[in-house]
Amino acid sequence: MSTDYDNLFLSIAQSSENGIRGLFDAFFGFLSRRTDFYYGATEKDCKEIVLEAFRKHRESALERHQRELEELQEREERERKRRAERSEEAIKANIKGDETAVDVNGTNTMDTTEPKPSDAGQADSKMEKPELEKADLPKPIKVGPSDKDDEDEDEADKGKLRPNEGNGGDLPNYRWFQTLGEVDIRIPTKVEECSWMLEDGLTICVSLEKINKMEWWTRICDGEPEINTRKVQPENSKLSDLDGETRSMVEKMMYDQRQREMGLPTSEDQKKQEMLKKFMAAHPEMDFSKCKFN
Repeated sequence: MSTDYDNLFLSIAQSSENGIRGLFDAFFGFLSRRTDFYYGATEKDCKEIVLEAFRKHRESALERHQRELEELQEREERERKRRAERSEEAIKANIKGDETAVDVNGTNTMDTTEPKPSDAGQADSKMEKPELEKADLPKPIKVGPSDKDDEDEDEADKGKLRPNEGNGGDLPNYRWFQTLGEVDIRIPTKVEECSWMLEDGLTICVSLEKINKMEWWTRICDGEPEINTRKVQPENSKLSDLDGETRSMVEKMMYDQRQREMGLPTSEDQKKQEMLKKFMAAHPEMDFSKCKFN
């Protein structure tokens, strides 16, 4: 029962210019128009009913918010540790490569031939040090991209994006990072236009505000399969369950959507055409034959 009307309330809150205040205004307006809430009991009793509902859900909301903050801190801490580990591994790999190169450069080879007699005053014979060919030296491991990477790039990989610092990609609308076990997606969004919540501790519900509020979406992401918008139901509940104002708005949306799909004028377009016809009828002296109407 507690979540049965979440979608309806969320829709009202999102369609209201004042957010939560608009939701409360709509709800108490409903109580005023359709119930005896304001006159069926004393003012004190009415306020107590409201406060009782407020107290009932306040503690659970604060506890859920605290859990979400703790989970967020844990995720950030895990991400910080992963970044530190990746950075440390890269540094170690670079140091190891440098040590290998130094070791090869400092290695001496013994000449198997007998040493020549030394000059007077020298007690020890000098060992010859043949020069090592540069091609024989191992190359140190470098951290980060290099120009050589582009030269050695496979033909099939040409044109692909270079990974960012998190082994992911930087795209115009979002960034993503990855390890072998996890993927993080970071999408910049306006706080006032979206919200998210954790349902039942298992599912993340993301709500976005549409720019065009008078059409149904055919898909969420480009490239995904499209739905048949002609079979879209305006709400999970029936139209008869909605109040008169909401029902008329939903029916208007459905009608306009069908008109657009058939290439016909919407209700707003029809209203403009009707006004134009009345204007033309009121001014028969004017010639509209050469006018172009959009």
